[in-house]
Amino acid sequence: MRRAIVAERPQFQRRQYEFAAHIRAPDGCPAPDDIEDRRMAIYRNLFFNNLYNLLSGSFPVLRKIHEAEKWRRLVRQFMTQHRARTPYFLEIPREFLSFLESGYTFQDDDFPFLLELAHYEWSELAVSTSEAKNDLDAVHSEGDLLDGIPVLSVLALPLSYTYPVHRITPDFKPVVPDAEPNCLVVFRRADDETAFMQLNAITARLLERIRNNNDAHSGRELLLQLAAEIQYPDSAALVAHGHQAMQEMRASGILLGTRKI
Repeated sequence: MRRAIVAERPQFQRRQYEFAAHIRAPDGCPAPDDIEDRRMAIYRNLFFNNLYNLLSGSFPVLRKIHEAEKWRRLVRQFMTQHRARTPYFLEIPREFLSFLESGYTFQDDDFPFLLELAHYEWSELAVSTSEAKNDLDAVHSEGDLLDGIPVLSVLALPLSYTYPVHRITPDFKPVVPDAEPNCLVVFRRADDETAFMQLNAITARLLERIRNNNDAHSGRELLLQLAAEIQYPDSAALVAHGHQAMQEMRASGILLGTRKI
């Protein structure tokens, strides 16, 4: 049935499909007839190099830790096998991540942290380019974080990984996951600079509670709930430590202050 549908396309559409298929996979799909290879090479190189440069800039650590030919093969596989749902350049990195998550067949020589590192680098890009805006008119920037309702920036993204993705470099490529989760929050500051903060497990859980605080609990209530949840022996001490952590997150721009009521 599919062949019949393809055969019914007008000739100019068939040539367009042939042209696009050859651009994506020149080794497996012949170029349309009567087009000089020198001319086709211009398009082959233009399309591939644009995508290669875009992904290399969006995933700089991934690019640096891979040998050049391995990275080129990965980009080519994405170009050949994935069908993107958007033409926008800023959304192509998310398409690449989707490809790794569901369309890529992992090889024996792939890094075990490949998917986590790709997600982390995409998260940094997503936060840095987000068009979301905080409603600062609804926030007391200097509000009491214990008695008030803490407000998380919409430009702060809590994350958790089994590998220390924030430390990976060409000289540090872990082969086994850490015993404890690597809790991070990627955020954009008021000066539009993107940064990250590493959190311990308790602070990460506190941030999760702040993020999902649909019942509008105060910071103190959230901390007391957290103390009960993890059976912390000294709830007063946890409240004190949690208050300090919230103040540090407000100073960094992760928390904006407290909600106006």
